Amino acid sequence: MQVKLVNTSKHETPSYATALAAGMDLRANISEAIELKPLERKLIPTGLFMELPAGYEAQIRPRSGLAFKNGITVLNSPGTIDADYRGEIKVLLVNLSDATFIINDGERIAQMVIAKHETITWLLTDSLEESERNAGGFGSTGKH
Repeated sequence: MQVKLVNTSKHETPSYATALAAGMDLRANISEAIELKPLERKLIPTGLFMELPAGYEAQIRPRSGLAFKNGITVLNSPGTIDADYRGEIKVLLVNLSDATFIINDGERIAQMVIAKHETITWLLTDSLEESERNAGGFGSTGKH
């Protein structure tokens, strides 16, 4: 599938690191380093704009290494970019560590996964079919 992309950043176009990778790394596109203090959140620009086909979304997810090593993650994970959005892709990062983290230009800050989705219509009803789980909620399927 081809997706239209405008890359106004000074960095390479996002690509898959391996043949079977699901996500592409997104890079910070900033003129000067950004300081992210503990528990602080900031919107980081990427310089990317895209046009997804109808029925698809882009999911913005944390990079596991950045989260594990530095406590940096995507706050609204996964973030969703809808097919009709044409603005710049920005990543909402939060620092969950106890140390300040410096984001430099070109740093890989998140990954983006393109996913197909369905659009539904509601069928209003007064009852639902029984299931094995029924209304069992949080922790209801766990073993003791």
